[in-house]
Amino acid sequence: MKVRLLILGCWFLSIVATGQVLRIAFDAADLKTLDPHYAAATMDRAVVDMVFNGLVRYKPGDITVIEPDLALSWEVSEDGLIWTFYLRPGVSVHPFPGMPDGYELTSEDVVFSLIKAADPQRSAYAGEYTGMKFEAVDKYTVKIVLPQPISSALFLPKVANYSGGFIVPKRAYEELGPRFATNPVGTGPFRFKEYSPAQKVVLVRNEHYFRGTPKLEGVEIWYMPDVTARLSALLTGEVHVIEGVREQAWVEAVKRYPQVIVDVFGPGETEVLHINMTKRPFTDLRVRQAVAYAIDRNELVTAIGPDVAEPLCAAVPPYLPGGLTCAEVAERGLLYDVDLAKARELLAEAGYPEGFEISAYITERASYRKPFENIQAQLARVGIKLNITVVDHSSFHSLIRQDANPLVHYEAWRPSADAFLTRFYHSASRVVVGTKPDTNFSHVTDIDGLIEAARYELDTEKQIALWKEAQIKLLEEMASYPLYILKFVFCRSKSVDYGYELKSSLALYPSINELTTLK
Repeated sequence: MKVRLLILGCWFLSIVATGQVLRIAFDAADLKTLDPHYAAATMDRAVVDMVFNGLVRYKPGDITVIEPDLALSWEVSEDGLIWTFYLRPGVSVHPFPGMPDGYELTSEDVVFSLIKAADPQRSAYAGEYTGMKFEAVDKYTVKIVLPQPISSALFLPKVANYSGGFIVPKRAYEELGPRFATNPVGTGPFRFKEYSPAQKVVLVRNEHYFRGTPKLEGVEIWYMPDVTARLSALLTGEVHVIEGVREQAWVEAVKRYPQVIVDVFGPGETEVLHINMTKRPFTDLRVRQAVAYAIDRNELVTAIGPDVAEPLCAAVPPYLPGGLTCAEVAERGLLYDVDLAKARELLAEAGYPEGFEISAYITERASYRKPFENIQAQLARVGIKLNITVVDHSSFHSLIRQDANPLVHYEAWRPSADAFLTRFYHSASRVVVGTKPDTNFSHVTDIDGLIEAARYELDTEKQIALWKEAQIKLLEEMASYPLYILKFVFCRSKSVDYGYELKSSLALYPSINELTTLK
């Protein structure tokens, strides 16, 4: 077997040259966890996407379509409280030490996994399943009882191949215990083989995958935080797919290489500046409005690039039901077009004619740091001096959840309007002081009623109207300033065929599945 050694700066990659093993390199130093009910970072979501399934799934390449996965079909009771799923027979769980031949997935596994996802001690997504009850009716039938009926647009994402919806096999999880986080066992097209810390994860194809044996022999997930090393590895053929840089100049530069395809795809992540309304001087609405009038989101989009970024004008992006377009926001007079004179006037009225000085932390990651530095320069034009301290990404997330920042630049994607509004703007989600602290950095407390009313509204038009009303209130009080949507950028060798048309992916990377091939 032929082995090649590539030296890239301080990187030494020993790679086996096999014909149908796809190698993908991520902007990461290592994995965090491969327990799908905790996986949140791009490099972790990618692995669990290949290893696990949900009861339903987002159609590969198009998240606007939900289709069967582990469940062949489902139905809901007339009162909307009981959802019944009918499982595929013959789905094989990957082999693991206690069961080297695997075993057939049944309703017992599904119920176990859903109970785990609903347990805050074993899942980061427990809030999505509050009050639900799970029952194995028979070997292939699962019943989920809701505390209140909710629309299918809100319910199905909870059991899809995303976050808590991934199904964790009961026997494998119980046998592996804490080791499951780095030795995942699922039912997906690829199964875990080995993990080399700070280097790679190796997956091999699941010969018994229920959709058919994958065309690839396996997938290697490489951790390469240096973008120059990643691009060099792609150009030399040492890897086939890399996580790119979400900046126009970088995209344009890489497009010049004839052997490379650059994929820019959605849904991307929302970039929002959250304003802490409990910290002076942002307790004053006029100061928050001054910040809004001082920031030019179009300048940010231009700096990043129109292919990679597009303006975001409300808390929920327009691609989701209940999202607001920039035109709709403009119609309500809440676009806050840049107006430096108006910003200075509002600051003077609030008692800050010379402006003021604040300090905030930001992560070293470019997608956060560079736009925050741009915002720093824009605020300086109206006398607001923003002092920035750059910290590592993990520390940044810890600090902002300790309420350390008056302004928080945050990027995220959530699968529904309810998830966006609940996690960022429900009073229970306030950092530190909320009953379920999450990412309400602004300390919004006055739209709980609208969020909850929309959640349990079964009339689609009324539900959407409630979501939009909630966002209008957020703009009126300028709890946060929506900046832009940042799309995903990945590059691949022309030899890679994903097996589907890539429009969007909730897994944060171009999903590798049983149809993916190397030409």
